[in-house]
Parts: sequence; C-alpha cells; structure tokens
Amino acid sequence: MTKLDYGAFDALTFDCYGTLIDWEAGILAALRSVLPADGADGAEDEALLEEYANAEATLEAGPYRRYREIAADSLAAVARAHGGAPTADDVARLGGSVADWPPFADSHDALTRLQTRFRLGVLTNCDDDLFAASEARLGVTFDWVVTAQQVGSYKPDERNFAALTERLAADGVAQGRILHVAQSLFHDHAPAQRLGFRSVWIDRRQDRSGAGATPPADAHPDATFPSMADFAAAAVPD
Repeated sequence: MTKLDYGAFDALTFDCYGTLIDWEAGILAALRSVLPADGADGAEDEALLEEYANAEATLEAGPYRRYREIAADSLAAVARAHGGAPTADDVARLGGSVADWPPFADSHDALTRLQTRFRLGVLTNCDDDLFAASEARLGVTFDWVVTAQQVGSYKPDERNFAALTERLAADGVAQGRILHVAQSLFHDHAPAQRLGFRSVWIDRRQDRSGAGATPPADAHPDATFPSMADFAAAAVPD
C-alpha cells in the first residue's frame, strides 16, 4: 500500500453514507420497523444488507429517480421478501428515514480536525434535502456538495466524478490535488481508480465478512484506515 504524502492535496472529498453516516445501522433499523416481530423469518443482518445492496444497485443503474424513492423501494422489496407488508405510508416513511440515519461516532471530530488543513467536499448518492439533514447531524459545513440529484445519476457512474472535478476546478483545485475518501469499493474506489483519483479506503467493515450494503468490487485504494479517526490522525498529525 502506497504511503501518501498528504501535503500533495488541497481538498478531501468524501462519500457520505457508509463513510460518515452509519447507513447500515439506518438501513437495518428501517427494515426492522416493517418486518414481522418474530425477527424477519430468521434473516441475519448481513443477509438483509446484501439484499438491500442488490436492490438499490439495480434501481440506481436504471433511469434516474430521487434517492428517497430508491431507498423506499429497496427497503420495501427486502421487507416483503421476508414477510413484511409495508403500507404506502410505511414506504414513504422508509424513504424519508435516510435523514435520520446516525453519524459514526468519530465523524464530527475527524472532519473538524481535517478542516484545519484541507477544504472538504462531499460526493453523495443522495438527494439535496436528505443530505442537508445528514450534514446538520454531522455538525460540519462542507465547501462543496455534489449530490446524485444534481448530476442525475448515481455512483459508480463516472458522470458524478466528472461533476465533482468540474465543481472543484471552478474554485482552482485540480483533480491531482483531490484525495477521495470513502468506504464503498463499488460506488467510489473502483470508478475513482479508473479516472485517476487518489483515494483512501475507510474500511468500516474490517471485522466483518462480506460487502454489507454495497455490492463487492475489485479496487485498490492508495491507503486504508479502519476509521475516520485514524485517517484524520494520519492526515493532520499532532
């Protein structure tokens, strides 16, 4: 694994859900709220997350729809596959639950530390209003926010990264001075690698097998850390 020279970068860009926001906890809480009380016919959390990943990726690869609808339909499909019977009101609530998904415990402090050295951006597969709620939960204001709603497509589509590059270039930050930081190999690191971005993997799932709520992918980030706290300590040492 290459040792990064953090002085070579002016901006850090982040995936949000899975990296800064604990979306797997949010997904599971939303699912459990509409699954049978006897425990989702015995389905384990990892199986539910994998099913969600497959449903979401299929919908995101199709014609653009807002993430509120993608999340609602993906969660409802998994729930129905395990004996749930979500009503129309339940489905609407599932989509809106994204705004309530919790930050990881280390996200705020890590971002605050990183802001002392870098400008920060977000490239997220989300809607403007849902991300605004998550940004408020994180307690940090980002310099740039590029959402799927703004681009009209979802990562790993390269158009999202092109929009990010264009947005930062308008503020004088060249792609070579951007370091992308993310948890998902599928949504972030694989396309970033194809496009020549340097990237850091926040491997939130290091102690668990499988890919969780993201499809698996073959990608080789430039550096790996188990948490945002560890990454921030390396990038902005005491």
